[in-house]
Amino acid sequence: MIQKGLNILTNLLKQKIIERIKSEGHINFETFMEMALYHPELGYYTKDSTMMGGAGDFYTSPHLHSIFGAMIGRQMKEMWDFIGRPDGFQIVEIGAGMGYLAKDMLEYLKRKDIFQYLKYTIIELNPSIKANQKMLLKDFLDKVNWFSHLSELASVTGCFLSNELLDAFPVRIVEMDDELVEIYISVSGDNFAEVKMPCSEDVREYFRECSIELPKGFRTEVNLKIHGWLRDVIDKLSEGFILTIDYGYPALDYYSEDRRKGTLLCYYQHRINADPYQNIGEQDLTVHVNFSSLKKWGETMGLKTIGFCPQGAFLVSLGIDQVMMELYGDSLDAFEIAKIKGLILPQGMGESHKVMVQYKGKDNLRLSGFALRNQIGRL
Repeated sequence: MIQKGLNILTNLLKQKIIERIKSEGHINFETFMEMALYHPELGYYTKDSTMMGGAGDFYTSPHLHSIFGAMIGRQMKEMWDFIGRPDGFQIVEIGAGMGYLAKDMLEYLKRKDIFQYLKYTIIELNPSIKANQKMLLKDFLDKVNWFSHLSELASVTGCFLSNELLDAFPVRIVEMDDELVEIYISVSGDNFAEVKMPCSEDVREYFRECSIELPKGFRTEVNLKIHGWLRDVIDKLSEGFILTIDYGYPALDYYSEDRRKGTLLCYYQHRINADPYQNIGEQDLTVHVNFSSLKKWGETMGLKTIGFCPQGAFLVSLGIDQVMMELYGDSLDAFEIAKIKGLILPQGMGESHKVMVQYKGKDNLRLSGFALRNQIGRL
């Protein structure tokens, strides 16, 4: 019966997209992805039944081991120190999932001197997920508050944090034929069909800014939503940091020959496929992040790029061995150690996931997480 209900919702969302196309004409892939992920009540991230972790379609670093949250907490403590230990330090997590990262950070920081000055804010659209977060964070309700939109925030001194958020922003899809064209979605019977149309000027400008020329036959994505999101975050940030953790590449790697078919992936019940036109509203759609665009746009808006490196190098440089001893001593068994290695090693999340920190303030800062391997020069 549950599966039958899911099929009904999937078909309903598909029909709504088809109706929009029939009413308005072809839509670009960004619009399709926006509806598939964020349509009110029916979108993947907005419906009541959305789950993450082992019970959902994918898991992230906080699901792998709680030490990940402890390490991000350690980074927050260092950030607080660097900006002069202000009486108020606010962590704003956007898209907090089930709340595991927040819980593990707060569990670690409650023993630190920053804790009395700390406020934790979660931006979450989905009321059902918000309710689950509140249950998980029941011991910290005096520290945590929730908003649905960034616009509801007052001025922030502290850090905006996201973990696997930007990869879920809707994207444009383009191909290089004789000239650059953009993929639009049409309807053929009861199914969707891709249509190639002239590329918009904002997409052309994006490639000019990245100094990228695509070879013929190359298909890839363009994430323009990051620009607006970054502007909104910076408008709220009085002083402090933007800490972004996600899978992605510098522009030259993102648009290299190795990825001539793009990076779009679909996750459905922990299985990967490349068909975004099935399981609509029931599967996650993700695209790798072009960190070069994040750096360039941030710097044009007044941010300083502090560091960029793979997650594994970041955690090691930040002192994960010290935190392991601090929290667990010699009590970790082989299974726990294997999970922690999954956060660090290249065959796990250590190389695929990247960490970037951008800063708004007067000083030139160096964070210990980038001491071993800072790759800003590749962006």
